[in-house]
Amino acid sequence: MRIGFIGTGTITEAMVTGIVGSELAVSEIKVSPRNREIAERLAERFAIVKIAADNQEVVATADVAFLAVRPQIAEAVIRELEFRKNQTVVSVIAATDRTKLMRWINEQVDLTQAIPLPFVAERQGVTSIYPPSPRIASIFAALGTAVECETQEEYDLLAVASSLMGTYFGVLDRATGWLAEKGISREKGRAYLAPLFLSLAQTAVRKDHEPLDALRREFSTAGGLNEQVFNDFDRDGGSAALMNALENVLRRVKG
Repeated sequence: MRIGFIGTGTITEAMVTGIVGSELAVSEIKVSPRNREIAERLAERFAIVKIAADNQEVVATADVAFLAVRPQIAEAVIRELEFRKNQTVVSVIAATDRTKLMRWINEQVDLTQAIPLPFVAERQGVTSIYPPSPRIASIFAALGTAVECETQEEYDLLAVASSLMGTYFGVLDRATGWLAEKGISREKGRAYLAPLFLSLAQTAVRKDHEPLDALRREFSTAGGLNEQVFNDFDRDGGSAALMNALENVLRRVKG
């Protein structure tokens, strides 16, 4: 399989790194030259990575062509390209409607949308795709886990959910900042909280049939400190603010 990437940013670098380290049968990965620094770094690290002369060469030589450009320039970049009929194309462009993508491509291609996260570099990413595609699912399964969405609505909602990553680190940052104000160094606070959050995430994955609200109660002694913090968070508008933020992102995703 020959894979090509239009756009050579952070996600492309993560995907290429994961693909090279996986068991996928890939003979060549061709990347566009736009971000010369990342393109050259990938070509130096991995023998199967080649830098194309331009974006059209990537499309022309790829069995699977990934569109990985910024949403702001996506239309201008894609409209200049000529795709083959029924070519396999995967868009990892955020917040970009499928109908728009097909209009810009202007050819009947086999288009799949996907939301890979940086963890695919370590082959530990979870990636949602739409529509279901055994071929594309197998690629992302080799990079961690693939979740095939049955509808555009499911895909859009998971795209919204992925926007919580920054908030996750923001909570860690605020908590370590509070500890620092009370006299514990940020380094020591982080060394404690990051593994704690990791253990909680692993518990949620391991006990995937147990409702999350039940896990919350399991980790909160009645009348204890964990119950107090959640109740204060909820009462003071934390839950409402989170729901409102997700609704705002959903509106943006749907255009």
